[in-house]
Amino acid sequence: MQAKPVIAIVGRPNVGKSTLFNRIAGKQKAIVIDEPGATRDRNYMDCQWHDKAFTLIDTGGFEPTTEERILIQMREQTNLAIEEADVIIFLMDGKEGLTPSDVEIARQLRSRSKNVYYAPNKVDGERHEEFLTEFYRLGIDEVHAISAQHGLGVDELLAVLTKDFPEAQPADEQEDKPVAVAIVGKPNVGKSSLVNLICGKERTIANPTPGTTRDAIDTTVKVHGKQYLLIDTAGIRRKNKISLTLEKYSVIQALKSINRCDIALVLIDAEEGITEQDAKIVGLAYERGKACIIVVNKWDKIEKDNTTVGKFVEKIKGEIKFMDFSPIIFISALTGQRAPKIFALINEVYEQYTKRVGTSPLNDLVERSVRKNPMARFQNRSMNISYATQTGIKPPTFIFFVSHARGVHFSYERYLMNSIRSEFGFDKVPIKLIFRKKR
Repeated sequence: MQAKPVIAIVGRPNVGKSTLFNRIAGKQKAIVIDEPGATRDRNYMDCQWHDKAFTLIDTGGFEPTTEERILIQMREQTNLAIEEADVIIFLMDGKEGLTPSDVEIARQLRSRSKNVYYAPNKVDGERHEEFLTEFYRLGIDEVHAISAQHGLGVDELLAVLTKDFPEAQPADEQEDKPVAVAIVGKPNVGKSSLVNLICGKERTIANPTPGTTRDAIDTTVKVHGKQYLLIDTAGIRRKNKISLTLEKYSVIQALKSINRCDIALVLIDAEEGITEQDAKIVGLAYERGKACIIVVNKWDKIEKDNTTVGKFVEKIKGEIKFMDFSPIIFISALTGQRAPKIFALINEVYEQYTKRVGTSPLNDLVERSVRKNPMARFQNRSMNISYATQTGIKPPTFIFFVSHARGVHFSYERYLMNSIRSEFGFDKVPIKLIFRKKR
């Protein structure tokens, strides 16, 4: 599974970064889950343009509001985005012309070996085009004039930008590939210690080809004869003054790994408990239909009594209600306590994640469920399910043909979901239900 290229939009405040982000993301605005705890703020998006897939980052979302430090923080922002991205759109204001800040940002961009596309924004017609010549003072060969608000020039920019990107791979379901496991979490939670513990000192880099993000370290391991691909995101090198920004960026790094995995091991620091950042990372996995295992690390440092585990589990499940079926395991990567049990759990979760259910037992269950709890009427017409079938795995996906697709209440969807979970043993993984109007 290839890492998607990452495009970052950088530039001064108010040049239109978020407008461009929304224009490119278009209809792909992520579904906002109507559940507490799921990620709400959007600074990144998985996008596809023609047949090229990529992850888009809007650094605008990371702009701290403190006025006096804005330039220092902008510089930190830009540096972090540059570090993360494969391709950079440097957005400037075409109406305002070149500013000293633009010149400073361009200088920094030049010191990195990255693909940078210079795009003056707000160029809504010929009357603004005369301002463009001054951007060539940056010593660049090409300027891509756009209007993010009206969409002018955006397709042309994307065509140039994505021309060397790999084509989007169809979601494959090959069973013989190793189970891809991403190890994600905030900085300093013990990700590397866990990988080293699992691998001993044998860290085989499975993917030394260019284009795999240099900060995702892939390691292939064999446990009890079974192959696993561990995707470990190396934490960002700590820099001074950017702790808050760094936290935000650990989410982007998690995102890169989550996109490529089957199962995400979300590491939580036992001493700190589950944080908003952790819940956000779990939310990303949920939105992408990935299976999750919550790994509480540094458990050896906690004073325990009989109720400690129970309270801890309750607290975690309370924070991630949308993912409360995810198993939780308590370990110490330092002492190795309970860590070997992780693989038994991965196998169990993966088996559910790739499980297929026969059409006839599925329809039997649907019939029983509807008999027990009939569907509510919709626009004063009766509702029924004529047929259900499983159409995919990773996550297990079921299509229901119903009288009116819009007439299925979310509480009824949850009822059907719970019935499928308990009947067919999907108690540890996300499952997806799709309702279609019957022909």
